[in-house]
Amino acid sequence: MRLFLSSFLFLSVLSVFSQEIVKQENAPKVKIDSLYREDQFYFGFTYNTLLNKPVGLSQSKLSTGFSAGFLRDMPINKNRTVAIASGIGFSYNNYNQNLAISKTDETPVYSIIDAETTFSKNKFSQLLVEVPLEFRWRTSTYESYKFWRIYGGFKFSYLIYDRSIYSDDQSKIVVSGNKDFNKFLYGAYISSGYNTINVYAYYGLNSLFKTAKIDGKPIDMTSLNIGIIFYIL
Repeated sequence: MRLFLSSFLFLSVLSVFSQEIVKQENAPKVKIDSLYREDQFYFGFTYNTLLNKPVGLSQSKLSTGFSAGFLRDMPINKNRTVAIASGIGFSYNNYNQNLAISKTDETPVYSIIDAETTFSKNKFSQLLVEVPLEFRWRTSTYESYKFWRIYGGFKFSYLIYDRSIYSDDQSKIVVSGNKDFNKFLYGAYISSGYNTINVYAYYGLNSLFKTAKIDGKPIDMTSLNIGIIFYIL
């Protein structure tokens, strides 16, 4: 009887052990994609400053910007840590300052608002379609979505809408479709960080204005936008 019970227990344990082996062998295998790409949606928020300002022009309040789009990743090395990327997006930028824009016979007129004048709002804003082209370096692997990155390149933008507003206690002047704005803008940018959140900077290489003048002198202002950018797979 004792021999029978011992044999029964041994066979039971062996049966359970063999079932575990079968289950492990039949478990689905996780397929690792060694040919991954870092295709990403991006969202950015910036603080916008103006460079090469005319004499007397200054910025007031906080000038902000927002951008969003999609980037297609194209690795160029075996480890896929180096790549180029391009895509399409939109950006919306505000510039609060003391450059008043008005119209005379449908012709834009520009003047610097002096310090003695009180006004509640003076800004111009732009909505652009943008095409980034960037070179990428990162420490990514096919097993991890968290890595260090440095992305840099050029951004080409086309102005599709603009609006200037001046407002005080007595009047409000709105100008849109300003022909003096440069329709085609381009500049260099860089972003760097870890995982989703990264610091970002864009430096405009050509003027925001094409033909605008103050007292016969061209307005050659460019933009410098600094902020953060989020990359989401």
